[in-house]
Amino acid sequence: MPQLLKFNPIYRERVWGGHALRERLGRELPAGRPIGESWEIVDRPEAQSVVQQGAWAGQTLRALITMHATEMMGPHWPAQKQFPVLVKWLDCRERLSLQVHPPVHIAAGLGGEPKTENWYFVHTEPQAGVFAGLKHGVTPEQFARAVIAKTVEPLLHRVDVRAGDSLLVPSGVMHAIDAGSVILEIQENSDMTFRTYDWGRMGLDGQPRALHMREALACLAAAPAELACAVRSELRNFLLADCREFRIRRVELATGEKLAFSAGEQPRILSMVAGELQTRDVSLACGENALLPFAGQFELVARRETTVLVTENFAGN
Repeated sequence: MPQLLKFNPIYRERVWGGHALRERLGRELPAGRPIGESWEIVDRPEAQSVVQQGAWAGQTLRALITMHATEMMGPHWPAQKQFPVLVKWLDCRERLSLQVHPPVHIAAGLGGEPKTENWYFVHTEPQAGVFAGLKHGVTPEQFARAVIAKTVEPLLHRVDVRAGDSLLVPSGVMHAIDAGSVILEIQENSDMTFRTYDWGRMGLDGQPRALHMREALACLAAAPAELACAVRSELRNFLLADCREFRIRRVELATGEKLAFSAGEQPRILSMVAGELQTRDVSLACGENALLPFAGQFELVARRETTVLVTENFAGN
């Protein structure tokens, strides 16, 4: 029977990153480097998740899907097709660049990939927030002039956030994460970003980071003007996001409660944002992410009060 899969994190240095993944999640980070991202589950040519434990330890996610496509993803999944979701942690110590990801219907023409993403805020500073979409009535032409004049911020729709909030950002929405958040990001398998504005900041090499205004303006022509507020609920079981690319549920468990999944339903991802879950031979602690293959049957018990995000409906089963 396929096992629950945990993977080694892949840390990414970012000019806006810091050390919060060590402070908040207990991670051992590379010394002296601003770590902005930890790629937890990824299947891309430039980055491959490697299994931590069990019979498949040392295997990449790509190798497992290639050799065991049906067990991993279901009977209709082509062995060479990429895993469709990328899961990462973000340490937004500083404000991220203002950027947009191409909508699906124009992505190929711009030489890019669509990227719908969901942000779950695990820690926030008092003034944390995000910029998500242009205000109603702002045109791409007005936006382009504001970039040149460095007067972009008044044109952006800002959303205040606090720990426990969740925000779905579809491809095509101009956005930037403000400083002061630790975020679990669940997204389409894409690493394509069209950057439009970087607040006058230099990159890690001391040079201005590249901008992609032509591509970004093409995306804006098809994008909604602004985005709805973040999802906020006190319910123990709550649907955070439900879109074409995936569905995300937040499940809260009391000590001793069980979370069970039958074999042959669909693959799922578990993301621990509080507490601890235990199977017969594997534990999942806060900050860890795990892939539950299609063919596996799993029962997990909460060892303390636990909050877990369940990502599903990404494999078309």
